[in-house]
Amino acid sequence: MTLVDWVIVASYAMFTLALGWRASRSQSNSREYFIGSGSMNPVIVGISLFATLLSTISYLAIPGEVLGKGPIYLTNYVAYPFIFLIVGFVIIPVYMRQRVTSAYELLDDRLGYSARLLGGSMFLLLRLFWMSLMIYLTSKALTIMLGLDESRVPLVILTTSAFAIGYTSLGGLKAVVITDLLQTVLLYGGALLVIATITWEMKGFSWFPTQWQTNIWDTQPLFSLDPSTRVTVLGSIISVFLWTVCTSAGDQVSVQRFMATKDAAAARKAVAVQLVVGAVVGSTLGLVGVALLGYFQANSHLLPDGPNLKTQADELFPYFIANRLPSVVRGLVVSGLLAAAMSSIDSGINSITAVVMTDLKRKRQTTDSTSLGSARMLAIFIGVIVAVFSSIMGYIPGNFMAVTNKTVNLLTVPIALLFFFALYVPFASTRGVFIGIFFSVFSAATVAFSGLLFGMTASGNDPVSFQWISPIALLIGLSFGLLGSFLFPNKKRT
Repeated sequence: MTLVDWVIVASYAMFTLALGWRASRSQSNSREYFIGSGSMNPVIVGISLFATLLSTISYLAIPGEVLGKGPIYLTNYVAYPFIFLIVGFVIIPVYMRQRVTSAYELLDDRLGYSARLLGGSMFLLLRLFWMSLMIYLTSKALTIMLGLDESRVPLVILTTSAFAIGYTSLGGLKAVVITDLLQTVLLYGGALLVIATITWEMKGFSWFPTQWQTNIWDTQPLFSLDPSTRVTVLGSIISVFLWTVCTSAGDQVSVQRFMATKDAAAARKAVAVQLVVGAVVGSTLGLVGVALLGYFQANSHLLPDGPNLKTQADELFPYFIANRLPSVVRGLVVSGLLAAAMSSIDSGINSITAVVMTDLKRKRQTTDSTSLGSARMLAIFIGVIVAVFSSIMGYIPGNFMAVTNKTVNLLTVPIALLFFFALYVPFASTRGVFIGIFFSVFSAATVAFSGLLFGMTASGNDPVSFQWISPIALLIGLSFGLLGSFLFPNKKRT
């Protein structure tokens, strides 16, 4: 990193803080802090949805996955049209009929406050682990780029978190959404710059493979009856379809952005923008992985730790940024990496604050200014907790893609099931739903950590691939929830 690179990164960080301060000047109550004006531009909201839900995963995990395992994971974009139909025409119309600050308010009328409390609590755990993972992955990549020892990861975590906490606690959702737009531009621009640099150095597109890289990539079939097969085409499509639909249905981060738009049509447009941007950026990042593979195959002497590409796959993207990109370009790409992490951190902090203030905090009479001040202080407190939790993420086994799925998929389906039962199953009972949620979480955790529980296969894979976390959690949770509702119906009110 040269002085010019540091100036670029520092300028970006200061700009985000200034934007948060500017947004804070126009806020008078906590509702504006959490959902903005309620009529935000759906294009900007859609980009924010993408940046929040896929940023660091896309920026770090996809290039490493494609480089070291193979490109089949990218077939998940086939699911996007079906996701749009379900989210846009089944979920959004129901949700937008009720303008709420917290998504979990929707559970109260049908299943009672206990369900609302359960949904909010599971969301808190999900987002705390999500943000902790984002900070950890980013900080690990930054230590590689800066040439620092891994012992400095906590220091990088602290610095990264401080900026995100700063502008999020000041500006609320409006600042988050606007900075997400900038962060997406940096994120995508960084990917394009890496591809352009490799193409320039190799004098063309000779980096693009003309056949399957059998010596590096895994066998990735269309479908396999062996549950330990790490990635399949069908598994990728189903896994991403369920994750995205369930996140849209039950995650405060998504519902909060729907509520920030004017109506169902605007929210639907935001989802369309989210999916289009996600497909374009994700495919481009897949090309980054392919380009890096071709580059280091042609220049194996430049590998940091010997000739084994497969074992270094997750590290080669940040390593290339640090050692092969020219000055200025390096500063822009590092800013994109920071942007990718911050877009997840800021949105998570704001959404968690909304849930705590609305669902978990005992209501009492407060003025608008007092409520707004409490929200900002809570945002700072949550950010500090996330920074501390980030230090434990390194103990979860697997590459970036596997670790991400093993953590963020544990509660995604169970939370969405709460909303499914509350809004779409008339005979659902509170006790029955709780039974279904318990078994859904239990089955998700069993699949996610099947390797630790039952031992790894001879090929080094988990006995059940991470791609089946969501399908199994959905099937088990839905079955036990329906059965429990039949066996333990709600008492009729007299």
